[in-house]
Amino acid sequence: MKAWVIVLIVLTLVGMPLFAVMGGISILSWLGSDLPDQRFVRFIAANVLEDRFSNTPILATIPLFTFVGYLMAESKTPDRIVRAASAVLGWMPGGLAIVCTVASAFFATLTGGSGVTIVAIGGLLYPALRRQGYSEKFTLGLVTTAGAMGLLFFPSPLVMIYAFIAGVDVTRAYKATLPPGLLLMVLLCGYAFYEGKRSRIPRAKFDLKEAGSAIWHVKWELATPLLVALGLATGLMELDESAGAAVIYTLIVEVFVYKDLTLRKVVRVAKDAMMLSGAIILILAMATAMTNYIIQAGMPQAILEFFMERGMNAAWQFILVLNFFVFVLAMVMEPFGALLVAIPLLIPLAATFHINPFHLAVMFLLNLEIAYVTPPMGLNLFIASFRFSRPIIDVYRVVLPFVALLAVGLGLVIVAPSISSFTIAGDVAKARAQAAQDGTAPREAWLLECVQEDTNNLKPCSKEDIAKWGADGLGIAAKEAVKPKPTGDVIPAMDSTPDAGADAGAGADEMDALLKEMLGGGADAGAPDAEAPKAADPMDDLLKEMLEAGKDGG
Repeated sequence: MKAWVIVLIVLTLVGMPLFAVMGGISILSWLGSDLPDQRFVRFIAANVLEDRFSNTPILATIPLFTFVGYLMAESKTPDRIVRAASAVLGWMPGGLAIVCTVASAFFATLTGGSGVTIVAIGGLLYPALRRQGYSEKFTLGLVTTAGAMGLLFFPSPLVMIYAFIAGVDVTRAYKATLPPGLLLMVLLCGYAFYEGKRSRIPRAKFDLKEAGSAIWHVKWELATPLLVALGLATGLMELDESAGAAVIYTLIVEVFVYKDLTLRKVVRVAKDAMMLSGAIILILAMATAMTNYIIQAGMPQAILEFFMERGMNAAWQFILVLNFFVFVLAMVMEPFGALLVAIPLLIPLAATFHINPFHLAVMFLLNLEIAYVTPPMGLNLFIASFRFSRPIIDVYRVVLPFVALLAVGLGLVIVAPSISSFTIAGDVAKARAQAAQDGTAPREAWLLECVQEDTNNLKPCSKEDIAKWGADGLGIAAKEAVKPKPTGDVIPAMDSTPDAGADAGAGADEMDALLKEMLGGGADAGAPDAEAPKAADPMDDLLKEMLEAGKDGG
């Protein structure tokens, strides 16, 4: 092992920032390359400065949505969300616990992290749940894990970053992650319903007036995701433009409508949001640079060969290894870092086994959330322990039933990949129909059907498409078109087609006529008396021999 690798490991363990770790690995890897012409620092900028990274709307969207989440977290938005959810759902068995689940998911979606959701929503609902009669064990476990599915909903920044790295459309990614997120929400809400019935928690009577009033007071926050979704659906705004509109809208609402924030406080909130966003973008840039070296060095292929030599030769085996790897990684890294480190490694391997890109996204994000609430290293466990002043061992015990539910949800997604992809089926069919109409390969459909190692060189996924278009997606006709032409003094082969033969026969007839004319002309010129016998001419004999030879050869 090289000395610099040991140094980087030590610096990482003592707390060196993740972007510095990735940047250091990239620089030292290129400088230590086995090829002399690659030992330059400039290679780390190859992917960072190209259009796919520098011109992506993600770079503007991440800080804008982060700012929106920070503005809502610092205002009284959590109180209004909880009141509205309680008024609408509080009459059900386990109503307040269901409110905690729904409100936590919504808030985690806006902020991009379940940790801050524990502090904001959990801090509000923990005492209310205890007062209503829920046990300490259930309440603490619920507020610790309720935001888990929020990272799958629009406009979660983690889905956004995954879509960028995987090269898929972010709008379709949100469409695909919605059903698995709803599945997890149903599982947790079902558990809350059961606990409410079992513990005989008193239910509030549904009050239509209170429900209308509560929804009216939260209408401005509810309009934020609707504004973004409508802008994207109608085509009036791109993703970054809709994020900018959301920021302006949220600023107006929180500062001038609700008046929860002063302009001075907005400046402080903006500073905190931009610090986090800047760190994310810097990590993203360094991860992109590191990916460049990883692919150049053939590391994914080496990893694949390592596992295949040990018997991994099927997609289900890869999925098991994938889930274990991501789970362990998420136990020791924060979400953005885990995403940016692991996805570049997993994309080439997933492409080998034709894994659906949206299935991969859901498995990855669910593993992240399960890892954050799983003992002993789950980050959210320590946040909950600190926020609610409970020993970490107590938190370990209470989250186990919720971890089991999340694991059931992940298991369902693993065994039924269509949960993650059925909402994209219409887009796939449309792409295939368009390709059939144009008479081209359905490359856009391939991008939606399986992970692509190189989005500039799309390859087929199914056996039918591979049989028709080849494993490289070029097709037989395309391969013939790109064959190199022979060079040098090469004599072209004779054409054996019927048309060519006819042309050759016509050419032979013309030669015969010419020779006959020459032969006849020679005879006339050499015979002043037509009746006199013609003298033998050697040239005539030679021409006759040539004529007979030509006929025999034809």
